[in-house]
Amino acid sequence: MAYVRAALERSGYAVVCTESGVDGLKLLESGEFLGVVSDMRTPGGVNGADVHAWLVHHRPELAARIVFITGDIANEETVDTLQKTGAPCVEKPFRVQQFISVIEKIMGKAL
Repeated sequence: MAYVRAALERSGYAVVCTESGVDGLKLLESGEFLGVVSDMRTPGGVNGADVHAWLVHHRPELAARIVFITGDIANEETVDTLQKTGAPCVEKPFRVQQFISVIEKIMGKAL
């Protein structure tokens, strides 16, 4: 998370991090965000697919602005989620510029 945060902040994005998917959903209930970066596997019983499903129902404007990151691109559940959502996924380990180019494509350049 620190690596992702540093990469985004160095590129001019404001970043809010959470320790779990559950905490992320609490923030998303009322906060204003340009987009969402979610690992496919998160602690606390809410994974990346759950975050996307929640966005579709509660914050549809953000559902198209989610970027997944994962270290397990071959996992069946991950592949299924990526196919169903159509959301981009950046595979770990990744280079900062690779990650930022996906973020810019989905969320726009930082202001």
